[in-house]
Amino acid sequence: MNPGISRRSLGVPASPIRGLIPFAERALKAGKKVHFLNIGQPDVPTPEGYFEAVRSFREPVLAYGGSHGNPMLVQSLQRVYREELGVALAPENILVTAGGSEALWFTVMVLCDPGDELIVPEPFYANYAAICAGAGVRIVPVTTRTEDGYHLPVSDPARAVESKITPRTRGILLSHPGNPTGTVFTRQEVKLLGSIASRFGLFLVADEVYRDFTYDGRPFTSFASLEEAKEHVVVIDSVSKRYSACGARIGFIVSRSEAVMEQAMKFAQSRGCTPTLEQIGAAALYDTPSSFLEGVRREYQVRRDTLCHALETIPGVTLRKPEGAFYLSARIPVEDAHAFAVWMMEEFDLDGETVLFAPLEGFYATPGLGRNEIRLCYALEKAKLERAAQIIRAGLQEYGNRKGGLA
Repeated sequence: MNPGISRRSLGVPASPIRGLIPFAERALKAGKKVHFLNIGQPDVPTPEGYFEAVRSFREPVLAYGGSHGNPMLVQSLQRVYREELGVALAPENILVTAGGSEALWFTVMVLCDPGDELIVPEPFYANYAAICAGAGVRIVPVTTRTEDGYHLPVSDPARAVESKITPRTRGILLSHPGNPTGTVFTRQEVKLLGSIASRFGLFLVADEVYRDFTYDGRPFTSFASLEEAKEHVVVIDSVSKRYSACGARIGFIVSRSEAVMEQAMKFAQSRGCTPTLEQIGAAALYDTPSSFLEGVRREYQVRRDTLCHALETIPGVTLRKPEGAFYLSARIPVEDAHAFAVWMMEEFDLDGETVLFAPLEGFYATPGLGRNEIRLCYALEKAKLERAAQIIRAGLQEYGNRKGGLA
């Protein structure tokens, strides 16, 4: 008799972001050019300081580092939080992790037991579902709408969150700016959530890896700045998006809760340490002139405007212009966006080109929601985004013709 597979692993959902990659690989083998708008991989060159720091490494042995992280890297993050966010952190308030995903894994494992619950505004970053399922944690969604720009329900945001609290609730988890929505919570929303966490004795886990990218002069309020709720807040951070260094896999847990950081260290010790050279390179990234981020922010805003304008001209497509990050969510005139995505890979091309996007159903916890929505990443150059929109327009038209009309 064959050994069985754990119920835990069987309950972890496949990634809606990477799950369609095999279809794209077959399309590439068939000779198609695929525009990858499914994954948040910027094409902005990583600052040269990263590579220079790695090349300058001269130690005779590539040794283990401390489980807490490279002290130079920790000091760099302390400086950034002090200068950019006005938040004073001690070294013990920072834990270096193998990317933001490991930071989230550790945090969920520290805060929750199997059967516990986290309140999460939906749509949410799809990997939250996989991480929570692997930990045996239930996501309790607060549904947000395209028409509201995916902000908390405007009629009564406090009740929308508080009504979801049960004896098993351990915290609130959200991305800010939002992935997949690009939503930037207002200062009032940030303070409201901090107040709820404090009053109900919950943790507030804020995934702020896109905080450097807000547009149209929109201000950003970090959850780390909530002094009145400082022991309730856990911030997830990373160099991946800020410095276009996704492959470095360097992230952080940032919290002024002594209990959280003490327990997170146990998980850090169990995996040894994060890679030494990547931490050295990451520390150098924080010496990058501020003009780099300013230029990237301007470029992403142009790309956002380009893609939004192109999509808004397609019949049946509905969207709200994102306020931050580099994603947008859109409703398209099909019944099943996943089926449409597969069809785009297998059966459609426009002069040999097609587009891969992420169906949004996997970004919701409420069954049935997101079936006619998609997420697109606009961290690609303007010309590619314009071409991708042309392909989507043509694909929707032909798909509707074959199906007897669009939804």
